Amino acid sequence: MQVDVFTDTPYFGNPVGVVLDATGISDEEMQRAASWANLSETTFVLPATDSAADYLVRIFTPSVELPFAGHPTLGTAHAWLAHYGKDGNDVTQQCASGLIRVGRRDGRLAFAAPPLHRSGPVEDELLGRLAGMLNIDRAGILDAQWVDNGPGWVAVLLEDAGAVLALRPGLVDRHVGAVGGYPPGPGPACEVRAFLPQAGATVEDPVTGSLNASLAQWLTAAGRFKPPYVASQGTALGRRGRAYIDQDDDGTIWVGGGTVTCITGQLMI
Repeated sequence: MQVDVFTDTPYFGNPVGVVLDATGISDEEMQRAASWANLSETTFVLPATDSAADYLVRIFTPSVELPFAGHPTLGTAHAWLAHYGKDGNDVTQQCASGLIRVGRRDGRLAFAAPPLHRSGPVEDELLGRLAGMLNIDRAGILDAQWVDNGPGWVAVLLEDAGAVLALRPGLVDRHVGAVGGYPPGPGPACEVRAFLPQAGATVEDPVTGSLNASLAQWLTAAGRFKPPYVASQGTALGRRGRAYIDQDDDGTIWVGGGTVTCITGQLMI
């Protein structure tokens, strides 16, 4: 299946390809299929090796395998539930980052944000390089943090959503996230953009679950945003992605969004 994620309207979110039975497909074949599909990620579902999980998922970009990614998690859960079904519509995903809980919150699928592999302030030297990659003055970065939950994210907080939308980055050499707030009101609380290197160029991800998860962990702990709130992403690409951020009493951050099936069929390998 191909599932559009972080949208309730088809073709306005971020698509993920989901191969629902990857038994017998080699690592090389998975990577080649993901490269050919040329989506930001393609996932391959296998039987779980942990008895606490419903399934195991392998997550591939066109060039590398990732230990975790957010919109593939929601898209894979959507496809698995549509294909196999399960009472309660809650699932536990096994991936290289561990077990990820996925459930319905306010009618949308949401995943519990995994622990960060790396957090804390960004080094001065890297902060200067990040400003250069984003083609902005260093003074325009209000704060920066490592927010790596698998893909390697480092994030910068800019003055406002307008500054985020105005970014015209050059060549980035790592996964870089940018966030800035909107004025208080009924709309989204912030605008998010995600830039990553691919084949010697900079590409922008339309809507990014892993980044929104780690941004929420950072920004809520810092008191800059208070859940529940909605993050907008994809505006600069003509998308209308929405990530719904919530928090349990125990501090667990949940990242939810709409999921819509756009394509069903067979992948011949």
